[in-house]
Order: sequence, then structure tokens, then C-alpha cells
Amino acid sequence: MKRMLLAAAAAFSFAAPASAATVITAERYLDVQTGRYVPSPAIFVDDGGHITSIADARTVRWGSDVKHIELGNRTILPGLIDMHTHLGPADIGGYRFLEYTGSFWPIVATSTARDMLDGGFTTMRVVGSGEWADVGLKQAIEAGYVIGPRIVPAGHALGATGGHCDDTYLPPELQKPTKEEGIGDSEEELKYQVRRQRKFGAEVIKVCATGGVFSRGDTPGQQQLTEDELRAIADEAHMQGLRVAAHAHGASGINAAIRAGIDTIEHASLLDDESIKLAKARKRPVWFSMDIKNTDYTQAEGKKNGTLEENIRKDREIGQIQRDNFRKAHAAGVRMIFGSDAGVMPHSMVGQQFAVMVQYGMSPLEAIQAATLNASEALGRNDVGVIQVGRFGDLVAVDGDPLSDVRVLEHPAAVIKGGQLIPHER
Repeated sequence: MKRMLLAAAAAFSFAAPASAATVITAERYLDVQTGRYVPSPAIFVDDGGHITSIADARTVRWGSDVKHIELGNRTILPGLIDMHTHLGPADIGGYRFLEYTGSFWPIVATSTARDMLDGGFTTMRVVGSGEWADVGLKQAIEAGYVIGPRIVPAGHALGATGGHCDDTYLPPELQKPTKEEGIGDSEEELKYQVRRQRKFGAEVIKVCATGGVFSRGDTPGQQQLTEDELRAIADEAHMQGLRVAAHAHGASGINAAIRAGIDTIEHASLLDDESIKLAKARKRPVWFSMDIKNTDYTQAEGKKNGTLEENIRKDREIGQIQRDNFRKAHAAGVRMIFGSDAGVMPHSMVGQQFAVMVQYGMSPLEAIQAATLNASEALGRNDVGVIQVGRFGDLVAVDGDPLSDVRVLEHPAAVIKGGQLIPHER
């Protein structure tokens, strides 16, 4: 009988594909498209970092020339995607940025990006950075000089003079005589800025449609660009093959951005019923990215970090409203993606947002899909976000069942990017 069983198993076994360089095995993986676990996966990845096949580890064979990453009784998920990040450290607030030279920021970015990767985020969309630091970091990672996630850079964020994306911290005698990078005050000026950011490596356009929490001298609900200006940005970006993310707290700015064709609405704190109606009705998909964890950090640590009282107050006033509106938008069926605003809180804390998303109405699966399947769709990419043949072998392994306890995502047991196990050094 034993010989018969072995013969039957051999008859249904097959060899690893010739192109496979690495095979990853574990107890199961989560198919984020169906919400089901697939037991005993053997995920084969080629030298280019792409998945070539997915088989049953109990029946597949591979040779000694195939590197084996054995993850034991853990659960594998697709590498996570954060759609709203910044590169600066969270503990430098207010005017403390003046303590540091300009070259400080891209150097620190290598550390904050590594924190994201160690947290299971194998892709991060950086929605604005000075001097194209996000583009430079992407280049350094891809050239192998730095270990970090896949970077989707925006270059400089676009905005109006004196708006959230302009520099409002310094007096006029210390300002440049010309406009800051990304700043425009007409449709033509803003279209030029789209072209300029793309010229220097931007893969997404970030625009500030309203005031903000951590800018100086404005209010989050204040609309700062007209609908026609927002439409000019969206049309130009789409013609260039880029998608657009709009910082928009206030309802008037949110609604103008949706009507203008913006692809993702960032923060969406003060949305109203019209915002939900517009988002659900629009033929071109629009996604809400609502950062509902970081208020815990900014309220606890902001003063110590040097954050101005004006900003702490605005954050305090808007935090719970945003969380309640997250629940409202999700319940209404608005498309949602994971965006943390990392840099407002430490990058190492980003995984804690999953539990807050569940607290405010999502199922664990929906929260995970927001950072995988939904995020890849919002990016317009079919190479990340799902464990699937042809996509990158970007994976995160956790102990336990994330569909029962989403907090297991806060402490990944292993992170794999492009089929390579990332050494955990922290």
C-alpha cells in the first residue's frame, strides 16, 4: 500500500520551471482577489524577480540549483503598498527643520524607506519631496546601492502660492525671489509644473487642492486651487500617462478634485454626502486614501518634536472627524486604498493603521486589500499587489492569521522583495 501511495504521488508531481531561481514555501498564502487561503504554496521566482509559477509544495520537485526560502508554518501575503508617504523623519517638527543642512534629508530617507520595507511595505508611493529626493532614492535602490521598497515618486508637489504645498514658514526677506518648485497660479503654470516633474522622474503627480494640518497660516477646509486648475493638472498628467493624487481635506476641494478627474483623494477628512455621491458615480475610478492612525502619534509626541501649537490644534480638531468620515465613506461603498502619511508618524509604525481601519468599519480582508489589490489598481500597475504569475515576487510573511487578527501585520516575520529575502537588521 505504501508503494502504491508513493507511486500515485509521483504521478501527480511535477518539476520546477527551468527559469526558476528561487522557490518560497510556507503553510499558506492569502489570495487577496478571492479572500481565500491557498495551502502549501511553492512560489517560484526567476532571476528578474517575477513569479513564474505557483504550485503545491506537497507535489512539486525542484533541484539543488533552486534557492529555497522556507517560511515554515507562516502565512504569506502580497508585499504591502502604502499610497501616501513622505521620506522625512516624524520627530522633526515645526521650525526644527532649520537645524539641518539640505543634504541631511536624502540621507535620512534611506533609513525611513528601510523602515517601510522592514514593516512589510515593498512598495511606497512618495507624494512629494524636496529636490527630487524620492527620484534619487528610487534610482539608488534600483541600482543596488540602498536596500528599500519600490518607490513611486512624485517629485515636488504642485500647489498655489501661499498654499499647503508652498513654503509658508519663512518671512519674505528669506524667501527666494522666484516661486518654489511646483508652485503655479494659473492653468498654464500648473500644466508646466506637471511636465517639469515628469521630466525629472515623477511617476505620479501630487497636487494640493486645499489647506492642510501641518502647513502654517491656512485651514484644512480651505480650497486653494480652482476646479479648472485641477482639471488642467489632471488632463495634462493623464496625457503624459501619469495619475494624480490630490491632498484635499475640505469638502469643496474634494468635490472639485473628483469632478476634475483626479485619481486619488488624499486625507478626505471633511468629506460630505456630495463627495461620496461624486466618488461612486464617476466612471473613471477614484480612490480615497485616509490616514486615520497618525493623529495618535502627533497628539502624543508633536509638542516634544517641535510641532507648532497651531498644527497640533488643527490635528486635534480634525482627527476624529476624519475617522468618522472614513467609516461613512467605507460603509457607502467608496473605493479605498491604504495611505498612512508616513513621515507625520514614524515609518516603523505604519502597520498599526490596519487595526484602526478595522476599528472604523473595515473587515481585516478589506484593510489588507486596501494595501494590496486596491492599491495596485489605483497605481495602474499589474506587477505588484497580488501573488500571481507575472507579478513581482514581493511577499510578506506573518505568524498567525491576519484575517482573524490584523495586528499580526504590525510585526512581519519575513519580507521578500523580488524573490530576495530581506535581512532584518533592526
